[in-house]
Amino acid sequence: MSVCPVVPPSPCFSSAPRALLLDLDGVLLDTRPVMTEAWREVRATHGLDVPFESYERHLGREFGDIMRCLGVDEAELVHETYTAASSAVAHLARQFDGIVEVLHAFAAADWRLGVVTSKPLDRAAPLLAQLRCPFGTVRTPSSTSRSKPAPDPLLLALVDLGVDPSAAVYVGDMAMDQEAAARAGVAYVHAGWGYGKPTSPAPEIVASPGELLRLLHSAEPFVEGSLV
Repeated sequence: MSVCPVVPPSPCFSSAPRALLLDLDGVLLDTRPVMTEAWREVRATHGLDVPFESYERHLGREFGDIMRCLGVDEAELVHETYTAASSAVAHLARQFDGIVEVLHAFAAADWRLGVVTSKPLDRAAPLLAQLRCPFGTVRTPSSTSRSKPAPDPLLLALVDLGVDPSAAVYVGDMAMDQEAAARAGVAYVHAGWGYGKPTSPAPEIVASPGELLRLLHSAEPFVEGSLV
């Protein structure tokens, strides 16, 4: 992977607040068991002949967008079934090893933390509560703004945190995350422990939450084409 030339950090950048934004599913928590069970209930209830693998391929998008991609009608009814089933098995979600310690390390270094997810708030909030971390903002799908892969939720999260896009990093695991970050002008880091694969141009990839810690000491550009 090519890396941008190392340049001395400017005094302005070094004193500016920094933000670490993260996706939820596949980055903070392993929710695949929850999604698998919920989709199984959807298939049984609505008679859908759509395997979970097809649903999973579109993760990162808002639920209604996924239904359109899959050609599923009555998306609202399907969403009701999926939501109820997800809530019933939410206990199956597990935080990834080391993620909480890493988040607290960033917070201790004065990074501002935020979550940008396509999961609705009523399902995201109980899962995030498991982490007991100081998130300054949680951005979920809204009727007043576009969802990923549009840049809106990332930019709104940075407005919440008072951080410029040039001083932010977004950690995701799906192509939708990478596209949203690029459109927002935010550096992207791909969570190699997640569910999806990155697209071109190849981003920075970290194999474990612990590898994110090197960003704490990164004042120079570290991803080709990024603004950090």
